[in-house]
Amino acid sequence: MSASTTPSSRPAVTEREAREVAEAAREQHWRKPSFAKELFLGRFRLDLIHPHPLPADEAAQRGEEFLAKLRDFVETKVDGALIEREARIPDEVIDGLKELGAFGMKIDTKYGGLGLGQVYYNKALALAGSASPAIGVLLSAHQSIGVPQPLKLFGTQEQRERFLPRCARTDISAFLLTEPDVGSDPARLATTAVPDGDDYVLDGVKLWTTNGVVADLLVVMARVPKSEGHRGGITAFVVETNSPGVTVENRNAFMGLRGIENGVTRFHQVRVPAANRVGEEGQGLKIALTTLNTGRLSLPASCVAAGKWCLKIAREWSAAREQWGKPVAHHEAVGSKISFIAATTFALEAVTDLASQMADEDRNDIRIEGALAKLYASEMAWTMADELVQIRGGRGFETADSLRARGERGVPAEQLLRDLRINRIFEGSTEIMHLLIAREAVDAHLSVAGDLIDPEKSLGDKARAGANAGVFYAKWLPKLVAGPGQLPASYGEFKHGVDLSGHLRYVERTSRKLARSTFYAMSRWQGRMESKQGFLGRIVDIGAELFAMSASCVRAELLRSQGDHGREAYQLADVFCRQSRIRIEELFTRLWTNTDDLDRKVVKGVLSGTYEWLEQGIVDPSGEGPWIADATPGPSQKENVHRPIR
Repeated sequence: MSASTTPSSRPAVTEREAREVAEAAREQHWRKPSFAKELFLGRFRLDLIHPHPLPADEAAQRGEEFLAKLRDFVETKVDGALIEREARIPDEVIDGLKELGAFGMKIDTKYGGLGLGQVYYNKALALAGSASPAIGVLLSAHQSIGVPQPLKLFGTQEQRERFLPRCARTDISAFLLTEPDVGSDPARLATTAVPDGDDYVLDGVKLWTTNGVVADLLVVMARVPKSEGHRGGITAFVVETNSPGVTVENRNAFMGLRGIENGVTRFHQVRVPAANRVGEEGQGLKIALTTLNTGRLSLPASCVAAGKWCLKIAREWSAAREQWGKPVAHHEAVGSKISFIAATTFALEAVTDLASQMADEDRNDIRIEGALAKLYASEMAWTMADELVQIRGGRGFETADSLRARGERGVPAEQLLRDLRINRIFEGSTEIMHLLIAREAVDAHLSVAGDLIDPEKSLGDKARAGANAGVFYAKWLPKLVAGPGQLPASYGEFKHGVDLSGHLRYVERTSRKLARSTFYAMSRWQGRMESKQGFLGRIVDIGAELFAMSASCVRAELLRSQGDHGREAYQLADVFCRQSRIRIEELFTRLWTNTDDLDRKVVKGVLSGTYEWLEQGIVDPSGEGPWIADATPGPSQKENVHRPIR
């Protein structure tokens, strides 16, 4: 097929075909143990996370030395307020980060990087992000999902030697998957990569390309047409941004993260050497998902930083601000918010550090743990920021510049709220994360009984599946009846002044209850289970709370054993677990008592116009134009706003 061939139009994809594409991209097998997977199956494998894993001494020393240098840099060279006002990170700051080695934190030392593990990489992101969230995003998008991580996992030795030294010191990278009409449904991906001799020719448009405006190297997902000698499918490529035909058409602006370099990138007849293909044809989505297994952990790191700052401001402000004769912190309505922020910050750091250390150890499969950490941290950090704004009152709604202008401390609480909001959307929205985690959580069930609920399977296939399911459930179901959580002396090593053993017994009992609820739902709804997104979301949220409780208890015990604020850590873990248990019980109630069926009826009415009368009495301030911009392949008609930083 020649390079002049017109790219195919956007694929018409059925719901089943879309699911099949997503399913094919999944890691199909579990080669290593998974704490979270076992938790959803009703098996509380505390031995997989306790004693808490720790980085090696040499790795810790290297990490601490870099953190000290980074702290000095962000304290003396970074003006977060300036970045917020000008919506841009100064070039000299980016150059300084390059000189510091911050762009090569996760890159092996043999390629010029710092060789940090996930634990210290996350600590560095949290530190940098606290100075300016835009800097945290810049560094994370470059290393967590940009060129370095896919090449580390799937690249050839030649590719690593060509690109990783550049990524470590000079070049900025970006990851390009989303398109104007393609979000979480990659089966409809329209960007094409047509084979032409020793090259591929790219055509298409990519949206929300974080770092794309300043990037030198791109990881691009494109669809290779199936042809003789080419298996085709969605494929990953490393693309030089200065290649002819690459145009950054817009620098996007958002309600938060105003300094990020996020754009729209068009490819028109862009020639990419076959040597720049990462992995095999058709492996693109698997590469993307595998990259995100650990890449998602950078987002919880920023949420931990946000929680720490919320706690600091809440403490200082609530002690200084007096109402009705005493500091507002001593009023229960405010105090409960401060307690929530403190306990939740402890839990988020516990979840993030545990999952990160598990990633570094590479002893466990953390695909569910990483996803749970992203989901839970993004939701809880948003709530903490919202509570901080409430604690600050009118000052929480006021901008830092306005506060400074009238002589008060410039506290950017409203900015934090705006900056954190995107975390519930990107790298997998909360709704998509619910479905992704739910699919992994029920994998064991689908492996043995999936054919029973597949309408396209033959009677013979269903019979075999029934036999396999009978064997599996005959062994599994009896184990959900009783366990260590019913023995008063279980987990006694977690009793030191404050007793955390009861919380771990609760986790063990509740994990079995969660597994029983999932089994009952599958028996009840069978093939319709996948449409019960409300139910699946609550199942996942319960699992996330149980994971956070487990991580909190294990972290508290680690700190106690190290003599590092152990008593206080036990207190925070205890409070968090008590708060979490209340949320869990509410979620269990809502599994079966909810308005899901009524909601579906109302939605049908809304879409059919039944309630259109309810919209009367307003004016719509929205501008004219299509809901989704035209992304027809072709030459760019706009000025190239790409600005490499050298």
